[in-house]
Amino acid sequence: MKQLIYSVYLLLLLCVTACNSEQSTEEQNIESPRTLLYGIDIDFYRTESGEVGSGETMGKILNSYGVSAANIDKLDRISKAIFPLRNIRAGHKYTAFIHEDSLNTPHLDHLAYECSITEYVVFSFIGDSISIHRDTKPYTLRRTKKSATINSSLWGAIMEQNLPYALAAELEDIYQWSIDFFGIQKGDNFTVIYDERFIDDTVSVGIGRIWGARFMQNGKEYYAIPFRQNEKIQYWEADGGSLRKQMLKAPLKYSRISSKFTYRRKHPVYKVYRPHTGVDYAAPKGTPVHAVADGVVIFKGWGGGGGNTLKIRHANSLQTGYLHLSRYAKGIAKGSRVSQGQLIGYVGSTGASTGPHLDYRVWKNGKPIDPLKIPQEPAEPISKKNRADFEYIRDRIMTELNDDVAEEERITQLDSLVIPAKSENNTATTVENK
Repeated sequence: MKQLIYSVYLLLLLCVTACNSEQSTEEQNIESPRTLLYGIDIDFYRTESGEVGSGETMGKILNSYGVSAANIDKLDRISKAIFPLRNIRAGHKYTAFIHEDSLNTPHLDHLAYECSITEYVVFSFIGDSISIHRDTKPYTLRRTKKSATINSSLWGAIMEQNLPYALAAELEDIYQWSIDFFGIQKGDNFTVIYDERFIDDTVSVGIGRIWGARFMQNGKEYYAIPFRQNEKIQYWEADGGSLRKQMLKAPLKYSRISSKFTYRRKHPVYKVYRPHTGVDYAAPKGTPVHAVADGVVIFKGWGGGGGNTLKIRHANSLQTGYLHLSRYAKGIAKGSRVSQGQLIGYVGSTGASTGPHLDYRVWKNGKPIDPLKIPQEPAEPISKKNRADFEYIRDRIMTELNDDVAEEERITQLDSLVIPAKSENNTATTVENK
């Protein structure tokens, strides 16, 4: 009996030992999580960080870590197409990755240099191989909703609420066919849902997609709903009409209207009353001017009192004029085809002008019309086959714009309907010299 008990005990002991051995083997096979910095596993290195000093060169920094003049010269030659060494700037951060050999002699394997808050480049020296690798820092997206009331301008409201500056530019781009940003009044307001990019979850580095917006101007609501139609993501009104129209509201940004359309205005130079069949936009010299619609350049040259002038013919018997330009954009000539939003010139003060501004004019069948009162023809609306999907997305977005909703009901679930599936992994380029 004792022998039987002993045999059972021995068998159990062997089983436990075998199980522990298998568990230990499995644990050894589980790869420990790596700690990466600039894409490099720092567990294998000692790191040193610093900032580029005034007048300091990359050659001097690398030489201080034992990189030979010959290898620095090789790096300089192969890096020109990706990041020329002369482009480093004082105050930018760099990090050295150092390993020590069996004699405790330090060797530099990598040096990472921060080109900007979002980009970095890694110079590597492994054996006889020299390489350069440029990449962007990984970021996280944080979706948020913000509202603001305008006291002076859209940009002023953005700054007052400490919102990303890029938000103002994005809203202007989305609503450029619908909202007169030169007619913004105190009390106008907006609500917007957008993705903001963060590095290390703390440093904001810009914004991603705008997921919906509501802009209130002069008591009228303008919604912007993102939806993909014909493989292109655009913004749409609540009724499914396109926010994109035949003509932009204005040919330039960041200015103010200094004179409106009238048949009786005292000319600031000639001091007599005469018609002014255009709109003057006061803006600094050099402010970019854009074509308000697709068309063909029919005049480029000196327009007398209008100075450097461009005239463009568009569809529906429309023609636009751009006067007092300081210069024309590259490639613009009589007969050139231009697209809506294309750069065509720059604000100036040529001709009969008392200061830099753009005199913008519109003609319909040869007759001048007020540029601020042009009937807008919308682009193609939401198609019948897409109507149900659009209305589902619209209702969800409008609900979140107008009310607080539970986390599980937020529009994060709409990504796949609006955006085609694709990878957003960072890309990098590497060149090697062996």
